[in-house]
Amino acid sequence: MVQPPYEKSVFINCPYDGEYEPLFNSIVFTVAALGFTPRSARDTEGFADTRIVRITSALTQSKYSIHDLSRFTGEGLDNFARFNMPLELGVALALRHERQNTAKPHNFLVLVTGAYEYQKFVSDLAGFDPCRHESTVRSVVREVASWLLLQEDLVRPVPSASAILSAFAKFELELAQRRCEALDKLTWPDILGAASATLPVPE
Repeated sequence: MVQPPYEKSVFINCPYDGEYEPLFNSIVFTVAALGFTPRSARDTEGFADTRIVRITSALTQSKYSIHDLSRFTGEGLDNFARFNMPLELGVALALRHERQNTAKPHNFLVLVTGAYEYQKFVSDLAGFDPCRHESTVRSVVREVASWLLLQEDLVRPVPSASAILSAFAKFELELAQRRCEALDKLTWPDILGAASATLPVPE
């Protein structure tokens, strides 16, 4: 696999379940539409490394990362909460601290829902101002686009958030077609290829 440029890599840290999938797809599509390269643990699914090794590797190779902490409540009969997202955010925090005065700094976006619920399960983020979405594709595109538009490695012209949202339906149709062709087993290259094939035109 050819490693994308550090300055253009955006690691995505979020749930991978079916309910969250439209939001995950909206993050991937928005990142790609603004000229960056989406990265995730799925980058190296075919590699014989543990998941945490693959995650930290992709994170350290990315100048930017996006962390959605909206899934923090318990699930199932045992009422277990998810801690993968806060764990990976911790890696990003360490990277930002370690590299803040180097040639390879790291910057990240934290996404949450609601008001201040996140402070109850990760109180060390008190005083930090995450961006809030309403668990909709529209709100996720809005927050991710507005953040990436402020980053120094953005190269204009780029499509507006509205144009990205309008093109998202084509992306999902392309994903559905590729999923069918792959017998319901999409790979990471399939997802990136679908995004590349349906990107909106820069304005």
